[in-house]
Amino acid sequence: MNIPNILTLIRIIFIPLLVIAFYLPPSWSYPSAALLFGAAAVTDWFDGYLARRWNQSTPFGAFLDPVADKLIVAVALALLIERYDSIWMTLPALVIIGREIVISALREWMAELGKRANVAVSQIGKLKTALQMISIFLLLGVSPGSMIGMLGQLMLYAAALLTLWSMIQYLRAAWPELVRDI
Repeated sequence: MNIPNILTLIRIIFIPLLVIAFYLPPSWSYPSAALLFGAAAVTDWFDGYLARRWNQSTPFGAFLDPVADKLIVAVALALLIERYDSIWMTLPALVIIGREIVISALREWMAELGKRANVAVSQIGKLKTALQMISIFLLLGVSPGSMIGMLGQLMLYAAALLTLWSMIQYLRAAWPELVRDI
């Protein structure tokens, strides 16, 4: 067990804590949920950085890191769907969650074919992740209807658009394999 893997496990531990914080009274809920999510986002960046810098990449970390990322984002988005109770929050949240499921399955399938590199993380994917993390942090930290909340929603829509764009790129890269035996 190394430090990058420990940081990934901490991110998973933050998931139930995020849910608990979300249901605290609003004066506690907004800052505590946002801070937990923000800390998780920082550990996401930091564990990858340390694993590369210290050459501590492990099969366990390679498996668990993307799972932890997707779980905390999906849980946070589900909580925000409840808080905002609006199609305007539900649509981008479901686009992001749906894309993560599709791309995870696509990457797993391409890995079975030995072609995982065809669907490696792109710069658009990294920008999407950054926008998504910042928007969720903002949305968790403020009440619906605030100016910061509106900025968070705009950023979530930008992340959802980048999500669709990156999904199309991944599907195009995998398309020859997807239609090979049709």
